[in-house]
Amino acid sequence: MSHFSSLSTLKSMLGATVCAGLMFASSAVCAQNTPGVLRVSAIPDEAPTELQRKFKPLGDYLAKATGLKVEFTPVTDYAASVEGLVNKKIDMVWLGGFTFVQANVRSKGMVTPLVQRLEDEKFRSVFITTNKDISKLEDLKGKTLSFGSESSTSGHLMPRSYLLAAKVNPDTDLKRIAFSGAHDATVASVAGGKVDAGALNISVWEKLVNEKKVDPAVVRVFYTTPGYFDYNWSVRSDMAPALKKKITDAFLALDKSTPEGKEILDLQRASKFIPTRAENYGDIEKAAHSAGLLK
Repeated sequence: MSHFSSLSTLKSMLGATVCAGLMFASSAVCAQNTPGVLRVSAIPDEAPTELQRKFKPLGDYLAKATGLKVEFTPVTDYAASVEGLVNKKIDMVWLGGFTFVQANVRSKGMVTPLVQRLEDEKFRSVFITTNKDISKLEDLKGKTLSFGSESSTSGHLMPRSYLLAAKVNPDTDLKRIAFSGAHDATVASVAGGKVDAGALNISVWEKLVNEKKVDPAVVRVFYTTPGYFDYNWSVRSDMAPALKKKITDAFLALDKSTPEGKEILDLQRASKFIPTRAENYGDIEKAAHSAGLLK
């Protein structure tokens, strides 16, 4: 796998990270260390309204389980979720595999992943297109492609890794690459003809197909990646052990046989939650280094 060929791309990524961190800090000053409050956030891999809708029942459930007031704080982008956790502006975050690695590296190991969905043990990405001439990754040479966020595991890092493994360098072999910012936005870009193809997380793709928000006969999947570890709920390592246990136990107790459990798990697109650990994300860290996305 090769590194980014463009130094300017790396500079712009670093600049965006710094700016996002400042934007988050300015909007979350009042949220610092409020007693009796569990401050939660999530990487913005879908529209903000969808993230709020998905979290509301889970937030109510965690409030009952912990005895704390649970506050959901949306962030501007993926980098802001990392900065918020590292700088103690928030207590718990829904992270992708790559953003967990970024947070863990930035904090020098002061971030603890608690749980992941069963589905996150073998998560996958899909490449989609409306172009009849594209049927494999090699066909993307000379074409335009949209990733999601630059810090997305399933919308950028792993798709990039599999492109490189197929001897397709996105920075030199494609006509143009774009970053939509979110998985649903990637689908919209492909469906609207703004790009020839796009890469996104399979869970969002299946949700959009099931909700009939995209026609798979028009926008089709032409490549699905092998499985890899992805999303998790992470907390700051200095969180009280008793609170970590309460949160973990609450997630593990969710069961689709109960109305409350079914509602929460369905919204989280999960069959159940299972424990996870930092070591599960070693391959993600290696892939990030190999793709030139982590220094």
